[in-house]
Amino acid sequence: QVQLVESGGGLVQPGGSLRLSCAASGSFFRINAMGWYRQAPGKQRELVAITRSSTTNFADSVKGRFTISRDNAKNTVYLQMNSLKPEDTAVYYCNARALIREGEYENEYRGQGTQVTVSS
Repeated sequence: QVQLVESGGGLVQPGGSLRLSCAASGSFFRINAMGWYRQAPGKQRELVAITRSSTTNFADSVKGRFTISRDNAKNTVYLQMNSLKPEDTAVYYCNARALIREGEYENEYRGQGTQVTVSS
């Protein structure tokens, strides 16, 4: 299994920055992808950013403002969020796609979430 622990959320003013971190631990063969989803009150969960091998994908709403990076040695993914807007307010969930054993199907795992609030 894979356990994901997020950190770095909080309250920030519009135009400010935050950096989220997510560390994966547990017993697994390989983590294929790591990324972030978010869910605002009354809205569906949406993909923010995800990285798999050398490929990254971002939601259109965060392109040019957010960057994602991964430290494979630490099984950690980071989300640098700049120029934050009130509409970025949401619970941000770390997401990982991993193989528990070689040759098995990829499973999806999610952290407990960290609140990001953008408000003056």
